[in-house]
Amino acid sequence: MDIIRYPSPTRPGDLPLLVMLPGFGIEPAEFAERGFIQAAWDMAGPLDIIAARPALDGYLAGTVAEEIERKIVAPERADGRTRLWLLGLSLGGMGALLHARSYPGVAEGVILIAPFLGTPGTVAEIGDAGGLVLWQPGYVAGGDGERQMLAWLKDFLVAMPPRPALYLGYGRTDRFAKGHALLGERLPEGRVVRDEGGHDWATWTSLWRQLLTLRPFSAERR
Repeated sequence: MDIIRYPSPTRPGDLPLLVMLPGFGIEPAEFAERGFIQAAWDMAGPLDIIAARPALDGYLAGTVAEEIERKIVAPERADGRTRLWLLGLSLGGMGALLHARSYPGVAEGVILIAPFLGTPGTVAEIGDAGGLVLWQPGYVAGGDGERQMLAWLKDFLVAMPPRPALYLGYGRTDRFAKGHALLGERLPEGRVVRDEGGHDWATWTSLWRQLLTLRPFSAERR
């Protein structure tokens, strides 16, 4: 796993840790290059940040959640870290949700930006069923990470537990927007932001800044 650490430049201590997971073909360093790191510090205050890209094989084999836990989360918790947030961009959104599914309650929150939620056929199936809550996943094979994630997400949206707090940002012309809309309609409006753009950095950067205005890491939001 490629891992880059960005400790808070202003204050050490037991700060929230934000783990940023990029999409397919995106390098972890691009979060800094595109202004995500600085925007978080400027708008959210002291945060420690890790940008990490799990191997694509982990997504294909269904082991990405365990990889995130073993290589990042568990060592941080062993060092005394008490607050964890995950940010998943595109395919990284699937990784963030799979971790939340496998390790319930560990993450305080999950922020999804243009997440990959499923193939077009699966998303159409969910839409035809009337949405995620009404959809019946049927038999879910052990290696089917997509369907495992969506089945868990369906149950999560029904119960809406306090952890993790789930935030979503997406562009209305994103190629995955149909799936995003199905998720967004079940989340509190104060946790969803939308933009007119597509599946690109300009839109993601705008969405990130909009999400930060919601103050997801603040004590009042928790």
